[in-house]
Amino acid sequence: MSGRPAIGIVGTGTMGTGIARVAAAAGHPVVATDASPEARERARETLCASLARAVERGRLAPGADREILGRIVVTDSLDAMADCELVVEAVVERLDVKQSLMRALEAVVAPDALLATNTSSLSIAAVGAACKQAGRVVGMHFFNPPHVMRLVEVVPGLRTDPRVVERVGELARTWGKTVVVARDTPGFIVNRVARPFYGEALRILEEGIADVATIDHAMTTVGGFRMGPFALMDLIGNDVNYAVTETVFRAFYGDARYRPSLTQLRMVEAGLLGRKSGRGFYDYAEGAERPRPVEDAGLHATIVDRIVAMLINEAVDAVFWRVAEPADIDLAMTHGVNYPRGLLAWCDALGAATVLERIEALRATYAEDRYRPSPLLRRMAERGERFFPGPDDDSPPAAGRDGAP
Repeated sequence: MSGRPAIGIVGTGTMGTGIARVAAAAGHPVVATDASPEARERARETLCASLARAVERGRLAPGADREILGRIVVTDSLDAMADCELVVEAVVERLDVKQSLMRALEAVVAPDALLATNTSSLSIAAVGAACKQAGRVVGMHFFNPPHVMRLVEVVPGLRTDPRVVERVGELARTWGKTVVVARDTPGFIVNRVARPFYGEALRILEEGIADVATIDHAMTTVGGFRMGPFALMDLIGNDVNYAVTETVFRAFYGDARYRPSLTQLRMVEAGLLGRKSGRGFYDYAEGAERPRPVEDAGLHATIVDRIVAMLINEAVDAVFWRVAEPADIDLAMTHGVNYPRGLLAWCDALGAATVLERIEALRATYAEDRYRPSPLLRRMAERGERFFPGPDDDSPPAAGRDGAP
């Protein structure tokens, strides 16, 4: 793509509005639409307020907010997308809705226009199957908030033209994004590899090994993560986090590694969704006292070793199943959810044999397939292999914001 092509955005919720801001900040004219008049009005208000704050805080030059807003048109019609070279949909995470929208867009845009879906877990092949030209449909998964988070997962479906992958990847890079290419498998990279961060923390809680505050404290102080798993689930929303886990679990035909937590389900059923509902694993009411963690260095180390081993095993298995290249997997986890270091680099630092030993100890204890080691992890442990050459850097990079469900 050359010049500043027009970009279309369908869906003006948090993600759609954020993507519109990113494209407009890069100099593109942007057309955004939503079926809901209330959503369209909220999008205008959100953009005005967030850009004004960015100017006040010195993140944008004076007047840049007005320039960016001037490039964005919020409309009530899909027909306004006719001249867009790329349209990104960010509507509700339902396959039937996305397929219906893609059919409608294909009837409006030019034959060479690209259609991207911001889905976090649905099949790109299935979304693209709704179109006569499935080759121009691609996954373009941004992370929340899009104007802050650097990662974009570009995901081709089985029928996506390779040139489309190159074009959207090149465009995202001009927006200042870090691009990784992932296979069209459930959860792509980030939402697949990150599942144990939540799932294993919930399992430790359910077993009574440690409470919420202690697990979070261990993961932030010893593990180096910016947020603990329970604080992050509350930030994301327990309903959203649970739904993604359930989607990945079903998509993998009930694989025990991705089994959702009954504890989290009950939280959702009780309306304890996290910050947005005022209470989740923590109480967010004004003046509410935060629980204090148990100060036990040995317990903290056990928690971190267990969760990190499961995360590494999942990342290694993603390499085994050719979800993405090792470097892209580590980029995805450091730029998409700001892990303190790439999980495969972490595996190299610990040694595959050490990680394998921890996973096998869990499997021996529980006799569950949930704790099966990746065949690649076992092979690397036996052969003394590593993912990346060179000495290990034991100092993790600075973490930023977390944004994956």
